[in-house]
Amino acid sequence: MVEVRRQLLVIDDDTIVRKSIAAYLEDSGFDVTQFGVAKEGLAWLQSNHVDLVVTDLCMPELDGLSLLKLIKQQMPDIPVIVISGMGVVRDVVEALRHGAADYLVKPLVDMEVLVHAIGRGLERNILRAENQLYRDQLERANKELEEYVQLLERDQQAGRRVQSKLLPRAPKVCGPLHIDYQIIPSLYLSGDFIDYALQVDRYFAFYLTDVSGHGAAPAFVTVWLKQLVQRCFREQSIFRSEESFRRDAGTLLKLINREIIHAGIGCHMTCFVGVIDIHTLEMRYVVAGHLPLPVLVSGSRVEYLQGKGKPLGIFEDGDWPVSVVQLPQNFSLTIFSDGVLEVLPPPGLIEKEQYLLDSFVAESAPQIHTGTAEDRPNSLQKVNARLKLLNLDTAPDDIAILSISSASFRAAASTKLDLESTGEV
Repeated sequence: MVEVRRQLLVIDDDTIVRKSIAAYLEDSGFDVTQFGVAKEGLAWLQSNHVDLVVTDLCMPELDGLSLLKLIKQQMPDIPVIVISGMGVVRDVVEALRHGAADYLVKPLVDMEVLVHAIGRGLERNILRAENQLYRDQLERANKELEEYVQLLERDQQAGRRVQSKLLPRAPKVCGPLHIDYQIIPSLYLSGDFIDYALQVDRYFAFYLTDVSGHGAAPAFVTVWLKQLVQRCFREQSIFRSEESFRRDAGTLLKLINREIIHAGIGCHMTCFVGVIDIHTLEMRYVVAGHLPLPVLVSGSRVEYLQGKGKPLGIFEDGDWPVSVVQLPQNFSLTIFSDGVLEVLPPPGLIEKEQYLLDSFVAESAPQIHTGTAEDRPNSLQKVNARLKLLNLDTAPDDIAILSISSASFRAAASTKLDLESTGEV
């Protein structure tokens, strides 16, 4: 590769000094243009490229300091070395203050000093040019990134609207049951999902699922999952008869597990599936790697439901046993995704689960509440208040809460509050 010779401009009214400098610099590998008058050199500079200028300080008509100022105003990227026979400190300071790359004092006994100064000036200029190039590239990259982030945010907002439309209406009343839910996403989109429906006006089926990961990928899986569950219900007639009610909670998970594995979506999920006979309040449910287990409240009794099972999308031969519980007439059932455990203060899992259970124990204790019934918080609002979920700036993981309570539980709670507010308890 042929090395490019640097173009220099030398301006000095002393002909002997100027020619000696130019000759030495040419012998050192530079291309040199020289002028004895500063104005002529400046005029030539307007239409020609140079890599560096060497100028004398004391010259008639236009001195070196004035020339330096004009060059820096018009062509700030060109380095300028000032040479002077006086070496006055004030001149040195003034030249450097106006952007001189260096200041040398005549006579130049060793011309290598000038060559070294030129090399440093050119190197600094190259570094400045490279830095400017990097800054320009960084600004372009930042602008492209900002545009991409804005596009991604718009896409995620659109995805969130789609996901929100797929969620069921809430609050909802199904016979003696009152249902409500809340999803707090850690990002725009949530990998947690809740759905429910009343089958043949008798069997209230519901699920809460938590897809592994965060953001768009697990959120899209929840959209696919809703369609899959609806297809399974339609094609298999799930929960449309008493026989299916007793049998098919586990069957549903087998079907979903098989579809997830065969689809190769690269995600697994935990899930809690339940179905309640609204005539008898018998509930059948299946646990698929789900934590924490649902909290059942009846009067002063607070407990976790029991059950266990493998997550979906990992084991092809998975089997999910169906558990049975007879719900009392007066009950409240709250189901959480595991994201709630991330925001509870205790350090360990066992302590977190106990803390969660204790928060419901505290609710079941007598409380004084004033105001009208409309002003009183519902079950979901109480959960938010107890666990301080409304105060979260950001959640480290998606949080989903599904609340199912009996009408008698809500009526009893309202009556208790009425008695407390009147002092009759």
